[in-house]
Amino acid sequence: MAIGNEPPQLLKQHLQYRGRKFDFEVNRLRLPNQSEGEWECIRHPGGALAVPVTPEGKLVLVKQYRFAVQGRLLEFPAGTVELNESPAETIRREIEEETGYRAHKWQKLGEFFLAPGYSDEIIYAFLAQELELLEKPLSQDDDEDIETVLLTPQELEQAILEGEPVDAKSISSFFLAKPFLT
Repeated sequence: MAIGNEPPQLLKQHLQYRGRKFDFEVNRLRLPNQSEGEWECIRHPGGALAVPVTPEGKLVLVKQYRFAVQGRLLEFPAGTVELNESPAETIRREIEEETGYRAHKWQKLGEFFLAPGYSDEIIYAFLAQELELLEKPLSQDDDEDIETVLLTPQELEQAILEGEPVDAKSISSFFLAKPFLT
C-alpha cells in the first residue's frame, strides 16, 4: 500500500513488548499537525486471508474459537504472515491447515488495514478457486479449535446481515470477492 510517508516524530519510547504474534508499544509522538501525546500501537507483520470457493460455488469458512471474544466466530481461513514468507505463501499454507482444501487458482482481491486506530496490521485478501479436498489434511496448530463450514454466498450475506458473529476481515473480503462469485 502506498502509505507510510508521513511518520510522526518519536519523542520518547515508554514501553515495548515483543509477543508471539505481534509487538505492542507506547510512545510519545509529535504528529504531522504538531500535536503531541502518548499513543499505543500494535505492530503486526500482516495477515493473509482466502475466500475459498468450491467448484459448486460454496464458500469454505471456518468456525473458530477466539479467546478474546470468548466464543466462536465465522471466518474465512487466514493466518499471520511469517518471517521470510509472502502473503501468498502464508495463505496457501493456512488454507490447507485450516480447511483441508488446496486451491489451484488464486487471484489477489486487495489489501486493507484492519484497525488503523491502534494497529498497523494489513490484511492481504485472495480469492481461492479450483479447490481440491486433500486426502490427508495438514494438522492444525495446537491452539486452533476450528470447524469447517460450507455456505452459499447468499447464506453468508444473510448471516452477516442478521448479526451472526462474523469477523470484520471476513466481511470486508467477502464484499471484495462478491463480483467474482456466481
